[in-house]
Order: sequence, then structure tokens, then C-alpha cells
Amino acid sequence: MHRRRSLSFPRRFRRTHRERAEAVRHGRREPAFRARRGLTTERRGSDPNSANGAACMAHLLLLEVPGGNDFALLEDAVAAGHDVTFVTADLAHYRSQGEATLAALAQAREVIEVAPFTYPQLEQAALALHARRAVDAILCLIDIRLVEASLLAEKLDLRFLNPATTRLMRDKVSVRQTLARKGIRQPKFALAESADQVHAAVLQIGFPVLVKPADGYGSQNVNVVESKEELERLLELLDGLTAHPIDYGLGVQANNRYSVEQYIRGSMIGCDVFSNTQERVLLGINDKLMFPPPSFAIRGSCFPSARYDTTAIKDYAFQILDAVNFDFGAAHIEMIVADDGPYLVEVNPRLVSAQIPYQMGYALQRSINLDLIDLHLGASLAELRDIQPRAFSAIRWMTAARAGTLSSIDLPQRTGDEICRVVLFKKPGDLVKPPLSNGDRIGYVIATGATQLLAEQAADRYVHDTDVAIL
Repeated sequence: MHRRRSLSFPRRFRRTHRERAEAVRHGRREPAFRARRGLTTERRGSDPNSANGAACMAHLLLLEVPGGNDFALLEDAVAAGHDVTFVTADLAHYRSQGEATLAALAQAREVIEVAPFTYPQLEQAALALHARRAVDAILCLIDIRLVEASLLAEKLDLRFLNPATTRLMRDKVSVRQTLARKGIRQPKFALAESADQVHAAVLQIGFPVLVKPADGYGSQNVNVVESKEELERLLELLDGLTAHPIDYGLGVQANNRYSVEQYIRGSMIGCDVFSNTQERVLLGINDKLMFPPPSFAIRGSCFPSARYDTTAIKDYAFQILDAVNFDFGAAHIEMIVADDGPYLVEVNPRLVSAQIPYQMGYALQRSINLDLIDLHLGASLAELRDIQPRAFSAIRWMTAARAGTLSSIDLPQRTGDEICRVVLFKKPGDLVKPPLSNGDRIGYVIATGATQLLAEQAADRYVHDTDVAIL
């Protein structure tokens, strides 16, 4: 069944964006693309024409958000004058995140819970919503709901990636098999559906290898295996996962299919591409910095990057998207750039998350979230086609040096205009540990500079000067 929720929040939940994210900002005010506003149950009266040239108010259906608390897309939509209906399989999951998430939910025009979550139940709820007020676009940034979002968009005749490609891209092995048939260059790979098959695939490909769930996301449960000893430890872990699959949350479990891939040494980059039926536009290259093995978490990145052949990267990214028939929407593509060129790590049928749209926004001086909304509302990509960055924007993540309980975080008291944004996701009393995956990170800083080096140095200096105390 589905339940409509009319959420009314006490005044203590009406907070600024800074309070919502438990954020501390230093230096200059946020740029014009990110207007500050109070969070209440009423729709904001921001001029839609003041942000990225948006033309009119629309009714948007947002299906879940990453991490249970990343409501930046909803907030940017409301600030631009749009109405947003938020749909979830588990409202309690969001309510448990605390006051900040409740305040973000309060901005939604309506909150609909579909429980138990099945596509027929989702469609029934969406059609009832559509009858009350027509839905103009469907948005989804969470991997485990993309297939349902594509089916619903097709039902309502709305712009979205086609369902066949969406299903394909939710399985990393299926993507690689498709690319192999199309002759697209990529690392060696194999499908494994048991620990024994993983063992056989590793012996076939040879060390080092990357082993990850075929339906995984967010750098969860990704393993680099460089020796027989590391392989034996991984096989023991996989034996346990066969009986107890990984829980992705919101009622979704892993399918126990694994992609075993040749591990290519080189530099990690990310590329975000917008596509419509006429063209594709590469927004830029994000130069990523990883934590040392065995971690597969990202330590930071810089957007854009001046260190790579943009034309070669763009051509390779577009070849990948053409091969999987990616006909609409945002795609996030990760690559390793080796001495002999780029190799695909994975391609995701959604906009990048993990705060990177903020980082890109500081460089481009616009809201990437609003660009995504405009794309789904049918806007041309002409404005993005020739966009030039105004600065380099670097993000660096704060982490725990050891496992324990977070005692305090002391941020630098003196900063310059180069520090644009600081956000903390952990608070004193929370359990923390060194970063094995992205979810282990404590917070981040975004800094800008006239060059990539200056931006990276400013962000690195801020993290170095931050004191993280652990009990």
C-alpha cells in the first residue's frame, strides 16, 4: 500500500542549509548559484529565472536520495521555485537520520511512502499523484531505484534513460559483456557467482585483480587482490556473503554476482556527461585521489583537471555510452588513466553524488542539480556545451586515523577566501574508523584556486590543520 504524508514540523526544524548539514563555512559567502534560504514546509518564492535560466515552476517526483540524508537536489529544486514530491519505501529510515533530515523533508510538497515497495505499488501511487497534479519529471540519484524510475518515466511518457539500458547498467558484468561485443577497450574481466568461481577467475586473469559486486554502488565491498594470501582471505569472506547477502538498505539485497577485473595501475578520474536525444556534453574531468590500499575510498578530487587529454577522455566516454545505448540523462563514468590511455572502471546511469555536484558548482559557478532538472524538463544542452570553468575546485575528506569514538573535531580558526565549504557528517560520540569505503569518512572541505595546484594545496592544508580527537 502507499501512504500520503502531510508533514508538519515544529519551528525548531526550520533551519538554514548550514544547520541542516551540520556544516561550518569559512571565508566568502556561497556563490550566487546556491541561494541561502530557510527550510520550512512552504514552497520558496525564489525567482526561477535567477538560477541557470530555469523558465518555469515544475512538479518533480524525486525517488529516494543517496545516503538517506543527501537532499541537495530537493533543496535546489525548491529554491528555484519547483514543487517536489518525495517518494520512499521507508519513511522511518529518513526520520531516523535526525532533525536535519526532517527539516529537508519538510520542503517537499508531499511525501509518499510505498510499503511494501514493488513496482506495481509505485506505479499505482505515482498515477494517483499524477491525477492530482501532473508530474513533469522524475529524478533518481540512488542506484537501487533507477530501474523503477525508468519504468515509471516510460509509463508517464517523461524523459528518462530507457528501461532496457537502465537494467543493463545496473549490472557491471553485463555492461562489460556489452562493451566486449562492441569492441570497446577495457580491462580483462570475468563473471563469478560463487567463491569458487571468483578463485578460478582470479587465476585466469592474474594478479592484481579487482573484485566487486556486479550490482554494487558507492565503492562498497570493493576489494583489490594482489596475492594468494589476500585472495584466500577474500574467499572466506565471500563464503559468508553467499549465505548472508550484502544489505543495500531499503529492502534491497545483493544478487551475489561478482565482477572480477584486471586491476589497471594509473590515475583515477571521473567524468560526468549529460545526454539528450540530440547530443552529449562532457561537463569536465574530475581528478580523483584515493586512500592507500586496502581502502577503496576516495580521499579527494579536483574539478576540472588540466592533467589529461580531454579530447581522448571525451571520445572514450562517448564510445562507452554509445555502446550501451545511453539515450538520455546524466552518466557518471570512472576511468583509470594508464600510460597507454584510459580504461573503464565503471559507468553509472546517474549524476555523481557524494557532494561532488557542489564541488563542480564552485568551479562552474552554477548549480549542477538545476542543470539536471532542466535536462529532464527538456532544456537544450546548448548552454552547457561551451561552458568554461571560472576556477579549479578541490575537495578533501576528513577521516579517522584509528577506530574508536569521535571525541571532538577542531577546525582551523583562520582561513582565507579560498575555503568555500566545510561539512561534517559525524559528531562527537559517533563511532569512527579508518576509511575502507566512502561511508567511513567524517566530513569534507572544498577550496578553490586559480590553478589546480593552488586549489589542492588549500584543501590539503585545511585537512592537515583540522584536529580529529578519538577516544
